[in-house]
Amino acid sequence: MIEPRTLKGFRDLLPAQAMAREQILETARRVYRSYGFAPIDTPALEYLEILTGKGSEETDKQLYRFTDNGGREVGLRFDLTVPFARFCAQHIGQLSMPFKRYHLASVWRGENTQRGRYREFMQCDFDTIGTVSPVADLEMVLVVHDLLAAIGLEKFTVRLNDRRVLGGVLDELGLSHCSTAVLRSLDKLGKATPQAVAVELESGGLSAEKAEKLLAMAMLSGPSKTVLEALQTLVGRSEIGQTGVAALRAVLDGVKQAGLADGRVIVDPSIARGLDYYTGIVLESFLEELPTLGSICSGGRYDNLAGLYTKQSLPGVGASLGIDRLLAGLEEVGRLSTVETPAEVFCVYFDEAHLADYLRITALIRSAGMAVEFFPEPRRVGQQIKVAVKKGFRLALLIGSDEFAAGTAQLKNLAAQTSCTVDWHGDVHVLVDAIHSQLEVIRTGH
Repeated sequence: MIEPRTLKGFRDLLPAQAMAREQILETARRVYRSYGFAPIDTPALEYLEILTGKGSEETDKQLYRFTDNGGREVGLRFDLTVPFARFCAQHIGQLSMPFKRYHLASVWRGENTQRGRYREFMQCDFDTIGTVSPVADLEMVLVVHDLLAAIGLEKFTVRLNDRRVLGGVLDELGLSHCSTAVLRSLDKLGKATPQAVAVELESGGLSAEKAEKLLAMAMLSGPSKTVLEALQTLVGRSEIGQTGVAALRAVLDGVKQAGLADGRVIVDPSIARGLDYYTGIVLESFLEELPTLGSICSGGRYDNLAGLYTKQSLPGVGASLGIDRLLAGLEEVGRLSTVETPAEVFCVYFDEAHLADYLRITALIRSAGMAVEFFPEPRRVGQQIKVAVKKGFRLALLIGSDEFAAGTAQLKNLAAQTSCTVDWHGDVHVLVDAIHSQLEVIRTGH
């Protein structure tokens, strides 16, 4: 016998988990579409040269790569942004600029597994490419906010920074030559202690004094206005640094004008993002009730990535929802649904003599826009109801031989353990209307 098991870092999704994921995916599609983002798709496999050298040394190490049957060096995509840059460069003649897309798909990284992190996981990306307008940066922040709110999250914070601010501070400290390594180290704040990050910075050749100044900058906190003033001083005369501060200020002004609550979007200088392709605004989003979970929605501006594939300028900005990490967090705080079925109505099967009637009734319920499951075996009613409750059905329809003869049916609210009798006398439309009304009562509570 072969032992049934999954690879380390990979997992199966049981019905309740898959249902919860699908609901969030549907929400993401709705929010993205409301801003005009259109769906695309790209292959899971890319030529290896498309993927390598685009994220970081770490992502290159984590790539799943192999030689295919045609002798080609290929790899599984590690994110959706790099394939998107290739996509835009390849199809530029068919795309209207600026081009806005969303893409919901799996990616793969051979990294160490930990809380909320897997080697196969799904990303829910949206991006605008072909414009350097600060409006696109602002819209990215607004989409992230609206997405998390639409999912039903109430206590979350969108934290902003700008790679140009970090670059300006590095200019002032004379560290521009090692900016990539410094940014990767700073990106570990929150996952590692400041002391550990300081040790890493110093091991990379920084003096203790410069490492201390960088950490002091990264750990600035307080009202965003105060933090911006401190950053403006730290970047000094650096033109790129001043540009970054101005960009952050413009986004904060924009979210205020859009009506977002104070404190929902803040400036956090510790946000660096570990991927090399970011060039401007960067963001990460955190659940206040699970601060150590890590960012659940991250992104930023990348103006040079597509330039690796085409001479035409294709600046871009976008973000990605880490749906698997979010689901892990919701499960941890007991907010993940345990419902195992997409249907709301469960039809009990009493006897084979009325099979045609059951099929006709359930077909009409579906045609009225309601999902119904018909149990396939005429077992004892108690056994069927037990299955319905376990799966998370809200309403059970019970019609036995006596009910068919009398023209009645019983509708049972499985959560409240209450029931009512419907006199339908063979008119299935009356029965369907009664089911619809009962579901509305269950959904709204009145």
